Amino acid sequence: MIKLGLLLLVLPVCVLMGIYFWELSDIRECQLDGGHWDYIESTCSDTPQPFVSWLERYPLLVNGGMLLSVVGMLMCMVGLYVKRR
Repeated sequence: MIKLGLLLLVLPVCVLMGIYFWELSDIRECQLDGGHWDYIESTCSDTPQPFVSWLERYPLLVNGGMLLSVVGMLMCMVGLYVKRR
């Protein structure tokens, strides 16, 4: 139970950070070329675009990942609390 809990605790956060930084590299590349990033379309445009947070664009991914991490933490706590047989 502890191994699965640790996997659920760490893996969703690493996946979320990987996706976030992948998108951030596209945004920085667009800005270095002199463009403006369209967060809704995920494209580079010539006109300024409003900022839309990552939570508003991918609520299921963010909330689901955090929920899995909490479940993993609870599994670790239960695994450490319960004695082995």
